[in-house]
Amino acid sequence: MVDPEPIGSGLHIRAYRAGDRAALVNLWDRCGLLVSYNDPVRDIALWQASSNAEIFVGELDGRIVASVCVGHDGHRGNPYYVAVDPAAQKGGLGRLMMRHAEAWLARLGVPKMNVMVREGNERVHAFYRAIGYEETPRTVFGRWLTDDGRPVADADSAPATISCTVTYLEMLARPSLPPTALSSRRAAALLRARQPSVAFYRFLYNTIGESWMWHERRALDDEALAAIIQDDMVEIYVLYVDGVPAGYAELDRRREPDIELAYFGLMPGFSGAGLGAYLLASAIDLAWSYEPDRLWVNTNTLDHPRALALYQRFGFKPYKQEIETYPDPRLSGLIPIES
Repeated sequence: MVDPEPIGSGLHIRAYRAGDRAALVNLWDRCGLLVSYNDPVRDIALWQASSNAEIFVGELDGRIVASVCVGHDGHRGNPYYVAVDPAAQKGGLGRLMMRHAEAWLARLGVPKMNVMVREGNERVHAFYRAIGYEETPRTVFGRWLTDDGRPVADADSAPATISCTVTYLEMLARPSLPPTALSSRRAAALLRARQPSVAFYRFLYNTIGESWMWHERRALDDEALAAIIQDDMVEIYVLYVDGVPAGYAELDRRREPDIELAYFGLMPGFSGAGLGAYLLASAIDLAWSYEPDRLWVNTNTLDHPRALALYQRFGFKPYKQEIETYPDPRLSGLIPIES
């Protein structure tokens, strides 16, 4: 059942230890696996407390570069957080982690591994096909049972709401930015999208923002959205990596001398490799080229878990916090409900 290890991989697979948490969460972040409704620290604690689950990490030269979390119900197993460091991908490490999880289940007498993959995620579909998994047509039903920002009300009850803490940050002078560097193996370019089409903007906004509950622009009709994004005082900069859109930053200059960093984010799969830091530094430089009195931004507890720390590292200082509550956009159909 266990495939032979690729020659020279040197991967050492072992069970999770308490001191691994920071490195493991960092790996998941760089692999784009962190989303607003899954708390990785809570997930780790749940797996550690369960007799039917295990966390495995893969090390190269003493550094954690891969992971798989696996649990079972006695009949079927399920993997979670299957991750390989972006710099170590395409070397067979993902296959090794899955084979290790499969062997663990087999020793416990669990006969089958099930994997759920989102429709359209062709890269992950291809990975599982390549390591011997077959599509088994089924309909998966689900219902959220917690109130961690997920809908729990019955369909005929009042709309559920979401609450989050919003932090407002500002900078009042051009900062001395920390150094940023991109992998020399990837060609990157930052281009302004002048008069972007509504369709192209929705592609960026919806794809980047779905995991972080960005919903305000989804609620606008095309005419209202076009009036904003095609305004000469709204500047949208798209980061391309190897010719593919990897993220964008939006500067709103309509209230000068204040400038707002209205939106900032990376496409799924582009976390790590310094892309976020590069994009943020570039946006800050562009904003300060207009010599504003103030550059400001806000983030909330539904955003990427490292967003607040990143803004502070680049010179933004918090000046206000407030609790915001609004109807859950998934119940109105603005954002798809995760299945």
